[in-house]
Amino acid sequence: MAVAPAHLHVESMQTAIPIRIAVERGRTLPIAVSGTPPITTAELQRRFRAVLYYRDADGGHRPDGEARARLEQAAWVQEALSAALSDEPKMAGRLRRRSRGDGPWEVKLNDSGLRLLTASADTPMAAFLEASDRESKEAALALWTDVDAQDPEMCAPFFMQVQLTWFNDGGCAIGACCSLLHADPLSLINFLKTWARAHAEVQEQSKLVLNPVIRYTRYFRSPRAATKRLRSIPLVPAADGATTTTVLFRIVGDDAPADRGALAEACVAQASEKLGFEEPARFTVLAGDGLGGLNVVRACKPGGDGETTPQCSVQALRDACWNEAGLEEVVLDGCKPLHVSCSIVSPCADEGLVVVMPAAAGCAEFFISATVPS
Repeated sequence: MAVAPAHLHVESMQTAIPIRIAVERGRTLPIAVSGTPPITTAELQRRFRAVLYYRDADGGHRPDGEARARLEQAAWVQEALSAALSDEPKMAGRLRRRSRGDGPWEVKLNDSGLRLLTASADTPMAAFLEASDRESKEAALALWTDVDAQDPEMCAPFFMQVQLTWFNDGGCAIGACCSLLHADPLSLINFLKTWARAHAEVQEQSKLVLNPVIRYTRYFRSPRAATKRLRSIPLVPAADGATTTTVLFRIVGDDAPADRGALAEACVAQASEKLGFEEPARFTVLAGDGLGGLNVVRACKPGGDGETTPQCSVQALRDACWNEAGLEEVVLDGCKPLHVSCSIVSPCADEGLVVVMPAAAGCAEFFISATVPS
């Protein structure tokens, strides 16, 4: 007899908004697209996903008062997110199109906030981490709602989403996902580090202010009121499976060509060779414009369009990993993550994707992710 799969149960859905109005409120960050076609619905779903796993801070499962403890932890997480958003206004912005949906894309800094989900999984974290198909199940730990190409502003809280999931052995996971048109992976990682610092500060200084507490009063008085499930999802491998694989590189700015197309083509070629995949004929390059905006460039591999592309020295590229971005700094309740998983999700199964990211503000070093069809 087949064993029924474990389930993830979504228990609450909140919106974290900045605790103060951003100085840059009202500013727009343009998304400039070169080449054809325009941004497609599938491209709008390209995203970065990070999942961080933590052991129970007290070293064991606590059934007594567990519902109340989870609510208190969720309240701290939300307040820390609100504090972090005040320092990272782009993460609270909105992806939209100008001219009533027919114009170019942009990110509007308007303090929309981000979505926070809380959920529980009826399986031990240890068993989940040891499962051979863990990566294909992790989408449930950072749930994603597709961006509506016709009315993207209605999806505002979902461009950046954080999910707190408790396992039944006391472990928990923080999952986060963000549209790559909204922010690059390093921006999301830096935001998570900002959030972790804010989380420690608000706990230490007891800054869980009155109004947010009032919002949770009913649940604190009657914890069972918070255990109503909004929906349940089987923890099974994603139906579509992984169709792309990502390789991360690092390069010093002096070695990087001014032509981002040449850099991107070299990364795609090296990633394809390393993975043993056929090099895609087409790929898209996402690179910041240095002013907060984003350039989206369509490209083809040399010879694919009858033209040649200046080459970048492969020797200048070195392999990198997401942990180099400092994910171990995302400390929760005094605990470093037990395990970290990062991935770029791209529904465009026949195209490559390259994201060029400065290692830090004003830094002459870059991370480059190359995602190729598998």
